[in-house]
Amino acid sequence: MRFFIVPECLYQYSHSRSLALAAALLCATSGLLPAFAADEDVPWTHAISMHGSPALGPDEPFPYANPEAPKGGSVTLGVQGTFDSLNSFIVQGGWTSARGMREREMGNNILESLLVRSYGEAFSLYGLLAQRVRMPDSREWIEFELNPDAKFSDGSPVTVEDVIFSLELIRDKGRPPYRNWYASIVEKQVTAPNRLKLVFENGDNRELPLLIALAPIYSKKNTDAETFDKSSLKPPVGSGPYTFKTIEPGRLVVYEKNPAYWAKDLPVKAGFDNFDEIRVEYFRDQTTLQEAFKKGLVQALQFRDPARWATGFNFPAAENGNVVKLDVPLGVPAAMQGIAFNTRRDQLSDRNVRKALRMLFDFEWVNRNLYHGLYTRTAGYWDDSDLSSIGRPASAREKELLAPFPDAVDPEVMAGSWRPADADGSGRDRKVLRAALAEFGKAGYGLKDRKLVQEETGRQLTFEILAKNEDEEKLALTYIRTLELLGIDANVRSIDPSQFEDRRTKRDFDMVFNTWTASLSPGAEQYGRWSSKAADAEGSFNFVGAKEPAIDALIDAIVGARSHEEFVDAVRAFDRVLISGAYAVPLYHVSDDWVAYWNQVSPPEKHSLYGHEYDTWWSSTAR
Repeated sequence: MRFFIVPECLYQYSHSRSLALAAALLCATSGLLPAFAADEDVPWTHAISMHGSPALGPDEPFPYANPEAPKGGSVTLGVQGTFDSLNSFIVQGGWTSARGMREREMGNNILESLLVRSYGEAFSLYGLLAQRVRMPDSREWIEFELNPDAKFSDGSPVTVEDVIFSLELIRDKGRPPYRNWYASIVEKQVTAPNRLKLVFENGDNRELPLLIALAPIYSKKNTDAETFDKSSLKPPVGSGPYTFKTIEPGRLVVYEKNPAYWAKDLPVKAGFDNFDEIRVEYFRDQTTLQEAFKKGLVQALQFRDPARWATGFNFPAAENGNVVKLDVPLGVPAAMQGIAFNTRRDQLSDRNVRKALRMLFDFEWVNRNLYHGLYTRTAGYWDDSDLSSIGRPASAREKELLAPFPDAVDPEVMAGSWRPADADGSGRDRKVLRAALAEFGKAGYGLKDRKLVQEETGRQLTFEILAKNEDEEKLALTYIRTLELLGIDANVRSIDPSQFEDRRTKRDFDMVFNTWTASLSPGAEQYGRWSSKAADAEGSFNFVGAKEPAIDALIDAIVGARSHEEFVDAVRAFDRVLISGAYAVPLYHVSDDWVAYWNQVSPPEKHSLYGHEYDTWWSSTAR
């Protein structure tokens, strides 16, 4: 007997045409058949995209992986920090969970999703746990057909029941933004034993179906729903290519290849998951991590500090060619690195104060004296891309989007002429100091006895900058030297990475170093970073506490854009609002991804738009 479940209607037949016709008549009389028929007109496909069409056919591998890559061997990777959890999808322990379970850089080694993202495109998803997918142009629903071969690491099949369980589990016990996304599903329809249709309230958030398709799928049988929201070191059972071999909290995680991995022959996995073993070792600070790399204890390492990249390879292994430097051009917008303001703090709640503080970072001095001139100054949140507002006057469509919020964007930002303050590199540019002092004056501050004080209360402007490593501390101290010229009482506090994440999550800071990653397809993740709702939500990414109606409206416009042109205008308008809000002191960026590696491992010739991905590398000794 076969069952097909559609809204409010159950077909049930056993090779009986009369019963099928009777069921159809029942649905027709209830007014449901036309909608069902219309849904059936939506074709099934191997892939979907946010805008446009996927670039690859159903049998094509991802272009940044080598299908001929040899299998075997091992790799040791190193990261700074610690971990005390194996669940990054909850509030408790979400910021200090083990690396490599599910992420772009190290791979989806433990947990997988219905579809998998190609990082060679802006935002396209291809079949993984789901072998086919379909979605109407309205995006009011999405339907998945599971791959009958999909299995968890314990050998049990991945079922529709597991998918529903996972979506509801994170909806009820996960952290923002995941909880919010999955709560947007208003109906789950099992349309066949291996098919699941998810219905949304409407199609206004056009990115939502794609975000749902990337949800981590847990084994219902092996997951304790009652304790899911509690930080735990119990290994989750996933469907990924690896299982846990070793877990030493705060020190080491070892992933071991699952020889029975179900998806190893799928086109989307060609050239991936090449090592038999992946070791991820943790180091308390960057200096120790760098030294471990030089000794060969870590075989591949990303470099973010230009000074180390320019001068840190004068050791024997680098000089004799055993260590190789890899410079990968990035095809995505530059990440926005900045010192973020906690606008919840009284002394940082005034936008004019933040604008003045933003002006006092002397990029020219820092770049020349600390970073060998290798950095480019960051201005906005999508630099180096068509999505950036920098240097571009607002279009008619942007002005229309911003019209309800006349004070949200500064005139020079609207005109595309705004740039970060251009100091002369002396560390004490009088022109910039005078301009910043004038900005402070708009907020009621003035100089008195060589102190910058609020004229109404007589209180000196005072705050603390939180840092988690020596590089951040060094930069903060350089910034503070300029602040002191205007009588600002600022200090830096360095703490270990776990304390840093705890204080950042609890909003226990004045200013803090932060990086806002950027992509060619920003969308619903911006709610978690910037929306008014997220400002007070525990565990959200809205560290700065932004509560701006223009931000909320523009995120709606971004996720609701139906054409690429509408999308670009919405992102540029959003960029203008964020810049005008002065939520951070913008720092700097490079347009390349810097990675160094020992010749015991090999990277592919081509890389994704986002840079290196270790799950496409392989052992040089494997055959």
